[in-house]
Amino acid sequence: MLKRELKVNLKSFIIWTSILLGMFLIVYLMYPAIINSGSIDAMDEMMNMFPDEMLKAFNMDISSMDSAYGWLKTEGFVFVYLIVGVYASIMGSNILLKEESEKTIEYLNSLPVKRRDILKSKVICSIIYIILMIILMGIFNYIGLELSGDFDRLQFLLLSITPLFISLPLFGINLFISTFFKKTKKTFGIALGIAFLSYFLQILSEMSEEVEFLKYFTVYTLGDLRNVIVDISINPLFILISFILTILFIGLSFIKYERKELV
Repeated sequence: MLKRELKVNLKSFIIWTSILLGMFLIVYLMYPAIINSGSIDAMDEMMNMFPDEMLKAFNMDISSMDSAYGWLKTEGFVFVYLIVGVYASIMGSNILLKEESEKTIEYLNSLPVKRRDILKSKVICSIIYIILMIILMGIFNYIGLELSGDFDRLQFLLLSITPLFISLPLFGINLFISTFFKKTKKTFGIALGIAFLSYFLQILSEMSEEVEFLKYFTVYTLGDLRNVIVDISINPLFILISFILTILFIGLSFIKYERKELV
């Protein structure tokens, strides 16, 4: 079952990973020319024109964009969080339902396997691809940064791990939600909505103390990006919360899927 799931979902994994790596490839190719042209000073002056709240939301108040690594710590990982989060959300929302939408669930039910085994293979497949995407991104960025100039390797390693603490809970939440539906068309929109809304709430919570409480309503807070940049450490509490949420919602998915009417 797992081998089948890996094969079925390989194409989407390649597409999403290629998009992410392609974006960073463009940055590594362009940044040397930008820095050498002297336009980086003009860029920093332009950044100073933005409100402090906006600079804080993109970590530009604690890191300059004077290098490829500087861009990675500011806008770069913001895009990583968003793309990996959307990918994990979509995986969670459709990896079960596409069997019902495409009527292949009848074939799976005809096999001598239990429902929990079907769901287990899908969960393992999804987690493998999510982790593999993060690993490939980390390796690619490490090579790019080695060629681009000096950077803090420990800080980079911790930064590269943080998308995991966002993507796994998003996968679990959307997987659980999908057990209440029968068509992927409905859950696809919900998955995108959850990913983008969570992202928006995190950005908004950084802009003002009055709305800082919003960070408690988004899994993107678990990325702890600013703490990694400033203190070069990951808050253990965020790691614990991330895995608790993931296990909780995957566990609830197993319970709900066992009781779900598939016909």
